[in-house]
Amino acid sequence: MAKTKELTEDLRLSIVAAHKSGKGYNIISECFEVPLATVQSIIKKYKTFRTVKNLRGRGWKPKVTPVLARRIVREVKKNPRITTKAILMNLGSAGGNISRQTVQQTLHTAGFHGRRPRRTPLLQIRHTKACLAFANAHLDKEEDFWSSVLWSDETKIELFVHNDVAFNPKITIPTVIHGGGNLMFWGCFSAGGPGNLITVNGTMKKEQYIKILNNNIRQSAEKLGLGHQWTFQHDNDPKQTAKVVKKRLADKNINVLQWPSQSPDLNPIESLWRELKIRVMARRPSNLKELELIAKDEWAKIPVETCKKLVSNYRKRLIAVIANEDFSISQNLPGKETPPVNPPFIKKTNPSLQFLTGIVR
Repeated sequence: MAKTKELTEDLRLSIVAAHKSGKGYNIISECFEVPLATVQSIIKKYKTFRTVKNLRGRGWKPKVTPVLARRIVREVKKNPRITTKAILMNLGSAGGNISRQTVQQTLHTAGFHGRRPRRTPLLQIRHTKACLAFANAHLDKEEDFWSSVLWSDETKIELFVHNDVAFNPKITIPTVIHGGGNLMFWGCFSAGGPGNLITVNGTMKKEQYIKILNNNIRQSAEKLGLGHQWTFQHDNDPKQTAKVVKKRLADKNINVLQWPSQSPDLNPIESLWRELKIRVMARRPSNLKELELIAKDEWAKIPVETCKKLVSNYRKRLIAVIANEDFSISQNLPGKETPPVNPPFIKKTNPSLQFLTGIVR
């Protein structure tokens, strides 16, 4: 039944006044052009409650009581990966006949929102211990030391990003069957700005890596004004720990920062990779050649100030790793207003330390 128009409070008072003056229900109904049943209801309400105002508690009662809402929130706190379907199963008869949508609305009201999981490295205990040891050992290093480091890493950029990768929740990304191809890049930077960005052909092995080092690290260090007393940082995977690579770096008198394995959160270049991928996506390359050109163009455009902030804030990165016991940390650029990706069913508390959980279905 459709909701009828509600009478104003003044009209209801006029109806009551007419009744008090001795007029009958039918006459009042005709005089005010109000249905007879409505007139009777208003007068009955006045006689009972001595008011014509709307009473509290009118309308439909909510299906989710405060007690049930608290229980739904407890289910999520116990298991952040839980689905709405599983929540209903756990509630059983206590949940009544509420729907999954009602459960979602209840969680949203409580400040919990579902998100897709972030991909993070599968860390073993030895990796975690090594990362924490590095962070603690270097916590008191001066900013000047980090400013003299040439940071390096590789990254893969997809031509068409799959829909399970979200660098910004506001960006809608089309999905292409079997993907659209990708390119691997090696890059470096320092507090002085971005260094060289090199396209990697196929899977990078030690021979290709040595060639990249020969042609790029000293050139980048000179371009960025690192002088003679600088330190080179690279990962600790097999191609970088190969004897021939170590010998080449030693022969060139390049000081190498001892680096723990599987520790992307320690490397500030991860934040630049994130920024680069957002910039590349915004320009929508249509083929791999365009992807390569756009990536190199956007890499060169990254402001020096951005690189400088990443390095000057490096101690904060170490503190975040220690505080979170080396679970993944946010890679937002310092001061960047990019909305953080929140874990499913986790309240927004500290955006800089929000991590991987499950998927809401």
